[in-house]
Amino acid sequence: MPNLMSGARMLVECLVREGVECIFGYPGGVTLPVYDVFYDHPIRHVLVRHEENAAFAASGYARATGRVGVCCATSGPGSTNLVTGLVDALMDSVPLVALTGQVSTKAIGSDAFQEADTFGITRSCTKHNYLVKNLKDLPAIVHEAFYIASTGRPGPVLIDLPKDILQGQGHYAPVSSIHLPGYKVVTEGHTGQIRRAAQMIWEAERPLVYAGGGIVSSGAHEELRELVELLDAPAVLTLMGLGCLPGDHPNFLSMPGMHGSYAANMSMTHADLLIALGVRFDDRVTGRLSAFAPHAKVIHVDIDPVEIGKNRAADLPIVGDAKRVLRKLLRILHETVAERERKAAARQAWWRQIRAWQKEHPLLPAFSDREIKPQHLMVEIDRLTRGEAIITADVGQHQMWAAQFIRFKRPRHWLCSGGLGAMGFGLPAAMGAQFACPDKLVVAIVGDGGFQMSIPELATIVANRLPVKVVICNNGYLGMVRQWQNLFFNNRLCAVAMEGFPDVEKLGAAYGIPARIVQRPSELATALETALAEPGPYILDVRVSPEENVYPMVPAGAALNEMVLGPPQPVPVPK
Repeated sequence: MPNLMSGARMLVECLVREGVECIFGYPGGVTLPVYDVFYDHPIRHVLVRHEENAAFAASGYARATGRVGVCCATSGPGSTNLVTGLVDALMDSVPLVALTGQVSTKAIGSDAFQEADTFGITRSCTKHNYLVKNLKDLPAIVHEAFYIASTGRPGPVLIDLPKDILQGQGHYAPVSSIHLPGYKVVTEGHTGQIRRAAQMIWEAERPLVYAGGGIVSSGAHEELRELVELLDAPAVLTLMGLGCLPGDHPNFLSMPGMHGSYAANMSMTHADLLIALGVRFDDRVTGRLSAFAPHAKVIHVDIDPVEIGKNRAADLPIVGDAKRVLRKLLRILHETVAERERKAAARQAWWRQIRAWQKEHPLLPAFSDREIKPQHLMVEIDRLTRGEAIITADVGQHQMWAAQFIRFKRPRHWLCSGGLGAMGFGLPAAMGAQFACPDKLVVAIVGDGGFQMSIPELATIVANRLPVKVVICNNGYLGMVRQWQNLFFNNRLCAVAMEGFPDVEKLGAAYGIPARIVQRPSELATALETALAEPGPYILDVRVSPEENVYPMVPAGAALNEMVLGPPQPVPVPK
């Protein structure tokens, strides 16, 4: 006989069956029945200081592990505060389940206290969403949500839970199977298309592997490395794909796109074949789309058929899971490896050209004896973490410098808001990653703007004894906005100076966190060593060059080969 229990207890029972160990949330009146169950339940609930940060922390947990992250908020403002985190997860393909409270079913539509149309609001920012209207549907909905969030192209799923559903009593029976006739995931890839891909690869003279976040999602980094080494092909990784090849791999050029290296962007411009794996041809990668990779045929592998042909037409589309497709492709390439010799001379010439581009305009950090250059900060973090730490970042200049100069040995060690570009992401994402990986070093690299959006989570870090290291790349500005105003708006700086930044040493003391301000280049290495060696949390406020710009830079509307490689040089005046 099925057990009689409340909707709230059914919900938590389903979470247990899904293997949920940790939930990030903020309680409210409508969700009190759930929290009453949490009171004597082993699932760990982490009380954040803002619901947006609950979503970001759940995202950090999911990005670091590949498992579904879970966040919870009450009705009305609690639910609407999750929206930014949901959009972030949708754009970066992060598996997330959001639980939101709702007013009782009979009160929906009556403008009841703390009522919001969460189902309608989140329709466009989730992979799927539910409004539970009948208690008997609850168990199936919860398990469907986890299945949808984690399969195919991962993404966020929201379950809106009216109060009377949570309080109601019903007979609970475990769900043994999931039936979703309208939800089909193609994973294997068409064998004939994969054979054709192998043929195109051997025929190419200037191939380039272009891989992204889909490699991370599918766990295909080992297959990617085998492919790159078998072909001896150059490879670029998108911002979301960093770590899928070790940062020091000889075939890895860099991140491409708006702030990619000269060699990476020139390679994309002159390649005759793009092997595009788990990427979506984002505008920050392609630059002016009509001029992107003009000489290249495109093999595009993606589990989401919507992405294929959306921005760039694919000469050979393959819908499927990147790991499964690459395994098939590698098997065929090994069988036909003798074909590699046909284009050996052309491939060698291709590599000579790429090495020449690397030598012509290398991606090098800047240093100064007088002030701390932000590139210097990233190089020191790279030196001390040796590719082993989980690095989270906010959005802006520091994010780009970190992507350029910190080398990651493996995937899921670089966590940032790539598609949405949400400020305030770095610190709560680091919390989620630290909960997921308690034995790993986790470093949140944040700007002075993004840090001030998430300062309250320092209390969460202290309350949960999380040894997160917070490194503030502090230039006194909203740096990327200032850079654009400087370069494209005649340096008419408006609303970008971050005046009134708190004294971090006093701020840290208020929360009980050791903190230090660093202003001299000679102090940087020692200060970072001290911060990273601290057994608990630490805040390091690094005052960097206030007007440093990120280069290379592809201006909006420009082609990849129209990079700005450095600051404008003054025109010499004739004597």
